[in-house]
Amino acid sequence: MVGPGCDGLSILWYQRLVKFGALRVQSKAQPTLLGRPWGMLGPMECLSSGGGSTCDDDEARGKESTSWSSLPLADLHRHLDGSLRPETVVELASARGLDVPSDLPFVAGMGLEAALARFEFTLSLLQEPESVRRVASEICEDAVDDHVTTLEIRFAPQLHRGAVPEEIVDAALDGIGSRAGLLLCGLYGEPPTVLEHLVSIAQSRPGVVGIDLAGGPAPGHSFGLSDYGPAFRRAETLGLGRTVHAAEGRGPGEIAVAIEELRAQRIGHGTTLLNDPAVLDLVLERGTVLEACPTSNYQVGVIETVASHPIARWVQLGVAVCVNTDNTLLSRVTVSEELSRVASIPQMTTSAVRSVIQTGHSAAFRRR
Repeated sequence: MVGPGCDGLSILWYQRLVKFGALRVQSKAQPTLLGRPWGMLGPMECLSSGGGSTCDDDEARGKESTSWSSLPLADLHRHLDGSLRPETVVELASARGLDVPSDLPFVAGMGLEAALARFEFTLSLLQEPESVRRVASEICEDAVDDHVTTLEIRFAPQLHRGAVPEEIVDAALDGIGSRAGLLLCGLYGEPPTVLEHLVSIAQSRPGVVGIDLAGGPAPGHSFGLSDYGPAFRRAETLGLGRTVHAAEGRGPGEIAVAIEELRAQRIGHGTTLLNDPAVLDLVLERGTVLEACPTSNYQVGVIETVASHPIARWVQLGVAVCVNTDNTLLSRVTVSEELSRVASIPQMTTSAVRSVIQTGHSAAFRRR
């Protein structure tokens, strides 16, 4: 999103924010988003550790207008509990007598642990099936506004305790209404039986197209990545797609485990892939798709700038990769904005941008 005076989707969001009170105008007409200065980068800006642009805006704008701006877009990595509309946050919080934290959005270099903690508040708004249904539907509507025609939404229904997981999943599917695929997320550190139950829930619901392992490993976890192998292998036999959050600033060995033991077809983030040639060879051999989320990666602190994201090198080496938002609310980004930032990365040619868009469509999970 961008500030007032810009075109397209950002103006729609700006109008919504004003209407619902999530946007407040301070002195000198400086707006705030959920209590924070607007401070949102325009779609032609790149993020840097100093907050400024690291790219040539005119060059990026030219790439966008001539190469891919008219193409249908894809987003395969979007978390439901991180992608609420700002006005929906305000409404749901108000109904529960809660104040929206001033530090809710992600900020540069915050670290993965701090980023994951931001979900505690949004999850508190999404405990009941009704709110899950509403947000799932609104995500699909917002995707259409952003020219997204291939969409997958993921979430961990076991964290929504206003009903049993089956009812929570059905609420999400009802909200989606066949407009997107739904992925169910187990979480690093959970007992593998939780993920096994999610696979059982998915079995009888064709709208659930895949499973994911989200979050990240932490000291004190009783279960490691390999422990989730049986659940993933069962998902494979049921024709469910399989993706794993791996190597998000951590060692690339996670990617190898995810592919070989969890049968992962896609990897979420995978920023350290190039640190191990053997893992790169495995990814290329298996045709594993990497789900790149550069803005989120910058905010979490696993890359120094969006311009330093390895996506251009991945494409040059033949790695299949798609570009995604991760969390439209918390990262304050749309697919079109993320692609504009990616287009400004050195060596990211117009053909490369078109290639990652096409991969987003072709790599979508489809039930077998």
